[in-house]
Amino acid sequence: PYPDPSLSSLFAKENLACMSEEQLNRYDRLINEPSNDWDIYYWATEAKPTPAEFDTDVMAMLREFAKNRNREQRLRQPDLEYLFEPPR
Repeated sequence: PYPDPSLSSLFAKENLACMSEEQLNRYDRLINEPSNDWDIYYWATEAKPTPAEFDTDVMAMLREFAKNRNREQRLRQPDLEYLFEPPR
């Protein structure tokens, strides 16, 4: 089994357009530096503690998103058209 790909994709769709340049840089580092996607999944779901170098406001946003407090149905990754939409 692999980590839920929709978690990071849906998080990106919902949050990237609202992030500052600094947050985007931290997000880019988060998704590109750890060598294992499972690490990010475990940190986001709080199954494992987040290392200090990745424990940022962006990781806090991802952890909160992973809690799915609104009980949204997240069964698949979003379509990629959102990457080409103008910022809100």
